[in-house]
Amino acid sequence: MKTRFPTSDWQSTLFKAATLLFVAIFVVFIIALILTDIFHIDRQAFKTVLTAPFIRQSLWISIWTSCTATALSLLFAIPAGYALSRYRFPGRLLVDTIVDLPIVFPPFVVGLTLLIFFRQSALGIFIEDTLGLEFVFQPRGIVLCQFVVAAGFAIRFAKIAFDAVDIRAENIALTLGCTRWGSFRYVALPQAANGIIAGGILTWARSFGLFGPLFVFVGFMRGSTEALSSTIYLEHAAGNLEVALAAALLAVFIALISILTIRIISRKAVASI
Repeated sequence: MKTRFPTSDWQSTLFKAATLLFVAIFVVFIIALILTDIFHIDRQAFKTVLTAPFIRQSLWISIWTSCTATALSLLFAIPAGYALSRYRFPGRLLVDTIVDLPIVFPPFVVGLTLLIFFRQSALGIFIEDTLGLEFVFQPRGIVLCQFVVAAGFAIRFAKIAFDAVDIRAENIALTLGCTRWGSFRYVALPQAANGIIAGGILTWARSFGLFGPLFVFVGFMRGSTEALSSTIYLEHAAGNLEVALAAALLAVFIALISILTIRIISRKAVASI
């Protein structure tokens, strides 16, 4: 019986061109949107964004809060993702679903829910009043909003990354005298590093541009709780459309540079493993 190949060379080339066409259309559309904003902005708006102290303050708030939220998310994501990947326990399907729930929450609902929790529930009041850990209308509240919204991405990516690691490699390490912690640290974690880093990138990007929950939970106090996304909204609401667009482009540029940098670093790190 003769073996029949499903496609010829020209068909493969045609299929490749067709798939790349979709990539090209999407990329061109995104670039067109950005260029439209750039050509709409005058020089004074760019100057305001680059020199205004309140822009620098809001930018710094966005950077340190999103980095902190990402670090906290990864702190939870690595052990949680490993547990969801390796262990079977009662209610696992429900737990796995709840982990994804904040991802599909409307952002405004996250802020409203956090506000009700800390203002109406006994536990929330205990945390703020008795322990003195204030989150409502405080900079740390930005971190909490970012963590709640974005941590699910980090956990999901970590689980997928650990799912891709062959558990037999860990079992072999155990038979060679390695502890469970050792097999996790030296076998599973290095092989899952690429997926975990990808989750961290997405978590940071989601945190950096977050707006909805901040509107409800921390407000827009200049120099305190006004992140860059909040500045964009306030400038637009005040009628300063060009300044708002310039600030938005600044956020896009920083996100682009940061993601490219992290991807380059992650590739080098994975290649060295």
